[in-house]
Amino acid sequence: MWKKIQQRIFPFIIAASALSVSASAAFYSVSGLSKLFAGATFAVIIMATSLEVAKLVIASLLYQYRTTIPKLLKYYLTIAAVVLVLITSMGIYGFLSAAYQETAAKAGSIDAKITLIEVKRDNVKEQLAVYSDEKSSINTAVSDLRSGLSTNKIQYKDKETGQIINTTSSSTRRALEKQLDQAIARQTEINTKVDNLNEQLFGYETEIVEVKTNNDVAGELGPLKYLSGLTGIPMDKIINWLLLTIIFVFDPLAIALVIAANFAFEKLRPKTKDNIYGEKVVIKEEENDDEDTPEPPLPPPPPTPTPPLVDTPYNKPAFPI
Repeated sequence: MWKKIQQRIFPFIIAASALSVSASAAFYSVSGLSKLFAGATFAVIIMATSLEVAKLVIASLLYQYRTTIPKLLKYYLTIAAVVLVLITSMGIYGFLSAAYQETAAKAGSIDAKITLIEVKRDNVKEQLAVYSDEKSSINTAVSDLRSGLSTNKIQYKDKETGQIINTTSSSTRRALEKQLDQAIARQTEINTKVDNLNEQLFGYETEIVEVKTNNDVAGELGPLKYLSGLTGIPMDKIINWLLLTIIFVFDPLAIALVIAANFAFEKLRPKTKDNIYGEKVVIKEEENDDEDTPEPPLPPPPPTPTPPLVDTPYNKPAFPI
């Protein structure tokens, strides 16, 4: 009984699966074709929907009337079904590729934003390097000037002769004190600029981290980027192969499930035979709840006993021996 219930339910499961896959393929195909022909969206939707329904009807018709349909019509419907499968696959490819391009465009915009921030950050780093070198030389000059002024003995290098000159001239001292004041002022200015540049650098680094962290697109394309980096194949080529794999399985699977559903429902029909009057008569199958359990064989019949031979007047000899 349970086996018969399974046999009756399973065709409906196949049919439901066929309808779900076919409906999904039809939706993606119609959406993709409407994007390819955006100038006549409504007309394309009507055309693509009618073709999708016709494709399923053709698949069922070719199976149901496979032995009686004329050959010419069979060949034409078969070619039409194959062409419709290709059209559906093209629509699915257009839909999925458009979705990928939208995500890839967002990822490209975010990458460009990160690149711009990195350029600004690198510019700040270059300025920091220049000011750091100048700060180091000024610190050295300030240290030398303070050391010379503290000992009341000024030592400097003559620009023309290159000789080291030691002097205690008051005019020279005043000139060097002025240089020291200018160096200290420049030192303070550089320190301020270095602090501002460090703040800018920290801000750019923080902004880069925030953009990468709050990026939802990176999570969507993360597996593809990892696979692209692992194989060395461009991400666009990988997604193209993936889309081709999907479309070669999607709609052909829907057609195969439709044919399988027709086959399963055909098995549910009661078997018939022609009676002596040429009428179709349903062959009744005997129900057996324990059809899965074989019946034990019957025991052999007991042997029939042979009766003993008894002397009677009919079996005595006519003459004594």
